[in-house]
Amino acid sequence: MSVTTGKVAPAFELASMEGKSYSLQAGLAKGPVLTAFFKVTCPTCQYTFPFVERLYQQFRDKGVQIWAISQDNAPDSQRFAKDYGVTFPVLIDEYPYELSRAYGIKYVPSLLLIAPDGRVEITSDGFCKAELLAIQQSLAQSLSTTPPPLFRASDRVPEFKPG
Repeated sequence: MSVTTGKVAPAFELASMEGKSYSLQAGLAKGPVLTAFFKVTCPTCQYTFPFVERLYQQFRDKGVQIWAISQDNAPDSQRFAKDYGVTFPVLIDEYPYELSRAYGIKYVPSLLLIAPDGRVEITSDGFCKAELLAIQQSLAQSLSTTPPPLFRASDRVPEFKPG
C-alpha cells in the first residue's frame, strides 16, 4: 500500500451499490472514515468483514463512517454484503480500479483509518487482530467512548490471516 500511516489520503468520490455518491471530503467533515478495500471472492475478506461490521455497529451513531470499497461490480458486491451481513455502505471501484491504484492497494482486505484532517492513522492488510483492535481503540479514544469487546471468546480468532 503506497498510502501509509501519517500520509494524507487521496481525495475520492465513488458511487455505492445503490448509485449514491460518497466523497472522502464529505465523509471526513462528519468524523473519521474507515475504508475497507475488498474482493468478493477473497476468503480473508469474507472472514474479516463480520468484524468490520461489529466496528460499524459500535461506532455508527458516533459520526464514524465505514465504507467498503469493492473491486467487483454492484450485483456481486450486493450478494457479498448480504452473505456476510454488511450493513455499512459498499462503494464500487471496478476495473481499472482507479481508487485502488491511487492508494497502492496490493492485497485485500486493506483497511485504512483516516482521521478528520485527512491523515491516515492506521493501515491494515489481511486480517490482523491487533490492527483491528488498534482501530477500535483509536476510534474509542477520539470519540471518548467505551465500546464492547470486538472479539468474543467464542470467536476463536487467529492473530493474523494473510490477504
